[in-house]
Amino acid sequence: MRLKISLLKEPKHQELVSCVGWTTAEELYSCSDDHQIVKWNLLTSETSQIVKLPDDTYPIDLHWFPKSLGIKKQTQAESFVLTSSDGKFHLISKLGRVEKSVEAHCGAVLAGRWNYEGTALVTVGEDGQIKIWSKTGMLRSTLAQQGTPVYSVAWGPDSEKVLYTAGKQLIIKPLQPNAKVLQWKAHDGIILKVDWNSVNDLILSAGEDCKYKVWDSYGRPLYNSQPHEHPITSVAWAPDGELFAVGSFHTLRLCDKTGWSYALEKPNTGSIFNIAWSIDGTQIAGACGNGHVVFAHVVEQRWEWKNFQVTLTKRRTMQVRNVLNDAVDLLEFRDRVIKASLNYAHLVVSTSLQCYVFSTKNWNTPLIFDLKEGTVSLILQAERHFLLVDGGGIYLYSYEGRFISSPKFPGMRTDILNAQTVSLSNDTIAIKDKADEKIIFLFEASTGKPLGDGKLLSHKNEILEIALDQKGLTNERKIAFIDKNRDLYITSVKRFGKEEQIIKLGTMVHTLAWSDTCNILCGLQDTRFTVWYYPNTVYVDRDILPKTLYERDASEFSKNPHIVSFVGNQVTIRRADGSLNHISISPYPAILHEYVSSSKWEDAIRLCRFVKEQTMWACLAAMAVANRDMTTAETAYAAIGEIDKVQYINSIKDLPSKESKMAHILMFSGNIQEAEMVLLQAGLIYQAIQININLYNWERALELAVKYKTHVDTVLAYRQKFLETFGKQETNKRYLQYAEGLQIDWEKIKAKIEMEITKERERSSSSQSSKHIGLKY
Repeated sequence: MRLKISLLKEPKHQELVSCVGWTTAEELYSCSDDHQIVKWNLLTSETSQIVKLPDDTYPIDLHWFPKSLGIKKQTQAESFVLTSSDGKFHLISKLGRVEKSVEAHCGAVLAGRWNYEGTALVTVGEDGQIKIWSKTGMLRSTLAQQGTPVYSVAWGPDSEKVLYTAGKQLIIKPLQPNAKVLQWKAHDGIILKVDWNSVNDLILSAGEDCKYKVWDSYGRPLYNSQPHEHPITSVAWAPDGELFAVGSFHTLRLCDKTGWSYALEKPNTGSIFNIAWSIDGTQIAGACGNGHVVFAHVVEQRWEWKNFQVTLTKRRTMQVRNVLNDAVDLLEFRDRVIKASLNYAHLVVSTSLQCYVFSTKNWNTPLIFDLKEGTVSLILQAERHFLLVDGGGIYLYSYEGRFISSPKFPGMRTDILNAQTVSLSNDTIAIKDKADEKIIFLFEASTGKPLGDGKLLSHKNEILEIALDQKGLTNERKIAFIDKNRDLYITSVKRFGKEEQIIKLGTMVHTLAWSDTCNILCGLQDTRFTVWYYPNTVYVDRDILPKTLYERDASEFSKNPHIVSFVGNQVTIRRADGSLNHISISPYPAILHEYVSSSKWEDAIRLCRFVKEQTMWACLAAMAVANRDMTTAETAYAAIGEIDKVQYINSIKDLPSKESKMAHILMFSGNIQEAEMVLLQAGLIYQAIQININLYNWERALELAVKYKTHVDTVLAYRQKFLETFGKQETNKRYLQYAEGLQIDWEKIKAKIEMEITKERERSSSSQSSKHIGLKY
């Protein structure tokens, strides 16, 4: 990726340009010390003076009023705030009319910023004061005051906090009084510029120590640049939070969100005092010290999938290379490319007006449809369909271009969604709630309606990243997520009535990805790269989960690596320095998944015997139990030396009825309540009581016996025998109450039990003669 710079031969301003701001993706306003505000039209390459400011007014900062997030959507910003050296800020319309001038600070007003909703304005000045104003310019409060000038300010993603500079310190102050203020030393020189991105919640800072730095919202350092030759005078996040730009003397740099640099350009600009990204995130404008306005387009972005490599060579041109035969195709677009995604044998490209869908089998005839709004901020793909996110909403389309659904939820803000907070599979859309970060919304892909009974997925901690598995049946769809403590959890998305278990899979997990071909999960765990070959094992037999893992040392990836993709058996990891590393994992677990999904159990056993690896046998054991194939499970458990489980499976074989076998298989997986329910629904009351006795669940055993008025004496007899074994006296009041005056007759109890078993056998044989039993042994 690099920047394509365009700079006029002669500057349009006579003095230094202090600030720039985009109204649309093709229109820019610039302000200069020559008191002029100039409008730039990039389509026609024309410039026009909008307003000439008074000679004593030197503009310092400009910020456009945000597009309204309400129902009346504006296509472009209509007014802006301009701060100036005379201690005032001015509200100016798009046509250049000064609507209002407000005396704000003693000395220059160094920065002014609207919040994301456009309901409040923050200004900072040389007098060290931070003030909050209403939309109309009425003073609401003085948030803070200090002895040193405040050079830069930014709103937090939720518009509830303000970040500002204080010499070498950065300070985050919430708007609520008495809330905790966060302050830390960020640079060795005065901090000149800050920016806080609403999508990734990361902070940028730049200072006179000639460094730029990336921080998280808790003030923890994530990236610290090498010292440059000159102070860093400007930094700015791209709208989607994936890139940022850095400006200095004769220097413009394009960086990844993790800090490493994609491109460095050395235009003849003097110092770049202010950087603004266009709304669609495709181009940058810089306010230059020599009167120029520098424009830069982001080009040479690259997307890869299997043997295809797609490169954005120009604003409207893509090159597709097939590395197998070196065939090259050129894709031309009518408008400039904004976003693209290559996955599942399809390339999806959004331009400013249209969406193009290409198949990797045919690059000549794309499917094209018009977009409601041109600023697509995210494209996600699944096997059957893809998701587009723009300023107006979330839209799901098939690869044939057919609109499928548009999920909505309360407080939806599409401008802050990214690939970590939205996940898509063939049947489900998952979106993390920004208002309450412990909640995940789940939607049916086909209808856009809430999934199951509409219950939200709620966790005890804030969730950072979510990912849906891609294969298998809808009823078995799983979601994996990482929470604030960096713990990895997995849970089912189908939620009907009963509370689904959220089970921990791992700790200190920084990044994760599901395979696109089968439900294998990989993650970077502290200093290890871990692959969960069959994550579902936690629902079947948690004891053997460690035996289903593949682990290898990941220290070679250095600090903060990120999993880019997991295609087939190839995992691509991006290191903190930007380099890509590829890891190949064993192809055999994917083949095993395929065999099991087709119920080819004999082939699965043959494969495990061929590979001779414990992980394969452990995965097969868990898969067999999950699919109720106990013969295969017995073979697999024997291969990994789990003799006690082999014996238990053998004991299940001898059970007389289908229901009893089903219940004991559920018990094997730890689903005690479900096992009990199966027996009660089949009318096998004694068997339900007996499993609770076997598990020493005495309260429940007595409860069932009393409720169904049967085998109370049996429960009391087993309880008495249990206490005698340990030489204890009965202390449970309920047991004492029912045992009063009751004589235990073991002969009678054994006869009753024998009768229950006989009855179950007779029932089973009569039902077997009428229908085939689905369980295989």
